[in-house]
This record gives sequence, structure tokens and C-alpha cells, in this order.
Amino acid sequence: MRAISKLLALAVFAAMTLSVVNSSFAAEQKLGHMDFAKVFDEYNKTKDFDKQLEAKGNAKQGDREKLVTEIKKLKDELDLAADKDKAKKQAVVEEKLKKLQEFDRDSREALRKERDDMARGIFKEIKDVVDEIGKKESYKYIIDSRMVLFGNEIDDMTARVLKILNDKYATKGKK
Repeated sequence: MRAISKLLALAVFAAMTLSVVNSSFAAEQKLGHMDFAKVFDEYNKTKDFDKQLEAKGNAKQGDREKLVTEIKKLKDELDLAADKDKAKKQAVVEEKLKKLQEFDRDSREALRKERDDMARGIFKEIKDVVDEIGKKESYKYIIDSRMVLFGNEIDDMTARVLKILNDKYATKGKK
């Protein structure tokens, strides 16, 4: 019986020691989290760039509508053409349709590439700000809020990072 109580006392002592060590270790670890998607979406540079892409997309849509109108006109002419001219006009219509498909594909690809390039640049800016905060304030980890099941609002850096980014963007001028 005495051996069991000594073993139990030793186990309690070990648990308490581990608890104290663990809590002091946790106190030294500075953790933060941030909603990366929210920072990206609400960053003024992202919003401005989205407006630019939308304007470019609208311009491309206008060019596309001109091509579609031209094709419709050619199809109407094809319907009214004499039999001997139909094959020639049909070839012209098919060529225009092919150009329209190429235009659509090239436009989508160009806009997608521009958006991807912009996103990579903004991702880097966000990461640089997070790195700067992490190093300056000795954070052990700063993780994306989507990976956090529970976190204190005090540890949420979303608004802070967003403010830093928007202030820098406003100061540098909207390039």
C-alpha cells in the first residue's frame, strides 16, 4: 500500500511539474491568427485592381459584340446569297466564327493571367507585412484563421494587417 501511495505521490508531483513547465512554455509562445481571405478581399489595392480588370473585361466584351454583329450580318447575307456565292460566304462566316472563338479564349486567358499576377503580388505584400509583425513582436506563429478552431479575438490580427496594408497603399499612391 505504501508503494502505491509513493507512486501516486510521484505521479501527482510529475503531473504538477509538467503542468508548470507546460504553462511557462506556452507563456513564452506568442501566437496570432489572421483571416487571409478577408485581408486580400478588403485590401484597397485588390479592390482597385478588380475595378481595372472589370473595365478591361467590359472593353473586351464591347469588342466581342462587334464581332458578333459582324457575324450576324454575314449570316444574313449568306441567307440572301445566290447558290453560287453561298459556299464562299459560308467560308467567310466560318472563318469569323473561328476568330470569335480565338478572341474569347485569348481574352479570358489574358484577364486570368493578369489577375493571377496581381494576386501573387498582393499575396507577397500581405506575407511581408505579417513577417514584419511576426519578427518585430517575436511571434512564434501567425496562422490563417481558417485553420483555427478556437482563438481569442485579441490574437486576431486581421484588422491590424489590413490597416497597415491600406495605409501603405494610400501613402505610396495608387500605382
